Amino acid sequence: MSTYRFIISGGGTGGHIFPAISIANELKARYPGSEFLFVGAQGRMEMERVPQAGYAIEGLPVQGFDRKHLLRNFKVLVNLVRSTRRARRIVRDFRPDVAIGVGGYASAPTLKAAAEQGVPCLLQEQNSYAGVTNQVLASKAARICVAYEGMERFFPKDKIVLTGNPVRQDLFRTAPRAPEAYAYFGLDPAKPTLLVVGGSLGARTLNRSVMAHLDELAQSGVQVVWQTGKFYIDEARRAAEPYARPGLVVTDFVSRMDYAYAVADLVVSRAGAGSISELCLLAKPVILVPSPNVAEDHQTKNALALVQHGAAVMIRDADAPDRLVPEALSLLADPARLADLSVHIAALAQHDSAARIADEVARLLK
Repeated sequence: MSTYRFIISGGGTGGHIFPAISIANELKARYPGSEFLFVGAQGRMEMERVPQAGYAIEGLPVQGFDRKHLLRNFKVLVNLVRSTRRARRIVRDFRPDVAIGVGGYASAPTLKAAAEQGVPCLLQEQNSYAGVTNQVLASKAARICVAYEGMERFFPKDKIVLTGNPVRQDLFRTAPRAPEAYAYFGLDPAKPTLLVVGGSLGARTLNRSVMAHLDELAQSGVQVVWQTGKFYIDEARRAAEPYARPGLVVTDFVSRMDYAYAVADLVVSRAGAGSISELCLLAKPVILVPSPNVAEDHQTKNALALVQHGAAVMIRDADAPDRLVPEALSLLADPARLADLSVHIAALAQHDSAARIADEVARLLK
């Protein structure tokens, strides 16, 4: 069995880090004994998450540009120069056979350095609207793995391969409507269940939208699993206290997301690429509330890519406090519409994405 050396670069959010680790795990299974080096941005979450997954990581002092305060970008430029030099040294010393970029600040200097030194490069783009880093790197890449149709508007057509986004495999441990999942949350399988999830840090708009309609939710008889995120848990618990009942679960973090998805008849979520890929594979009816605080408003574009296929309902962030809960209750009272959403979102699922990306890496190795 051949062994190789792989550099994997990028991060900043879980949406970049999880696919990177999934790709590494797949390559490690195929090529035992191979060496892996991740390159991330100092102070970002990859510096913690990657070692937890068992891989070595080097950090670059790279940062994003401050578009609101242009004078603050002098330090950003100095750090970019430092990062470029350091990335060249890392690539030269590690001598990778292939370099893989998943988006995020660190992948630009790393993939650029790899391309300059003749290392074949593969990019993985998670979103329906390509990130600036990957657009800049496209000319240097041999292969660009994407999760959505129509990415020719960002990348050269002959380099694009539709692979989808790798997702957390532990989400598939539990069958839909499994009795142990209802027991875990203390819920009744005979009642409809709404899952509200705003990511690990939470989403203020989603939480405020639920708080504004706790009375309606209580009267409806709908069960709610409400993941608030750590910043909002105290406020949410105070608001929910008068409505406390077995069917209302308020928690800052759900450690068993496989159980949460198993009980959910309808999901309310932000529109990050990773979440959408999971929802497609799990065939979950969803109301998407895109975050307005992301680069190029890419979450709205991700959501619209589903809406145009009848695969999701989208509510704008500004409209959510008034519209979100009434829309959710209306959907939960309409099993035919839920079934329709489930069929359409399942049709968009991309299966075995990590394996398909590893296939493209294998072609570059040859």
